Amino acid sequence: MTGKRTDYLTWDEYFMGVAMLSAMRSKDPNTQVGACIVSGDNKILSMGYNGFPQGCSDDEFPWRREGDPLENKYFYSTHSELNAILNYRGGSLEGAKLYVSLFPCNECAKAIIQSGIKEVIYDCNKYEDTTAVQASMRMFDAAGVRYHQYRRTGRRIEIEF
Repeated sequence: MTGKRTDYLTWDEYFMGVAMLSAMRSKDPNTQVGACIVSGDNKILSMGYNGFPQGCSDDEFPWRREGDPLENKYFYSTHSELNAILNYRGGSLEGAKLYVSLFPCNECAKAIIQSGIKEVIYDCNKYEDTTAVQASMRMFDAAGVRYHQYRRTGRRIEIEF
């Protein structure tokens, strides 16, 4: 071999791949979301996935989506973006980028803005017609947080564990 490899992952493929791999840690039976926060010089700062807070057993708390609010997941689960922000122990996230497999809800958008993250790269926006996502976009626009959809390359990666 006389030159370097040319088929290596791009930064976007790498970081979105980390977000998608993180999503695979989620025990939610319906929605698995992962996030990866990256510095301006392409260093991974933090990761997260959706699930219950530490100390709240995922065998004892509910995973249902409907019914009594105290008996479904929505009051208890923490979204991947917020988990990634809360998992970071290094100081400021000012100017960082967030790769996430699903467009952030309005509650996560607030945390993203307040933490100083300036760019969101998302894979899917299946809830784009909801008021929560519309509110997120409105807040991102007002706060100067750039966001755009990840452009899939079609590359397939297989990992054997």
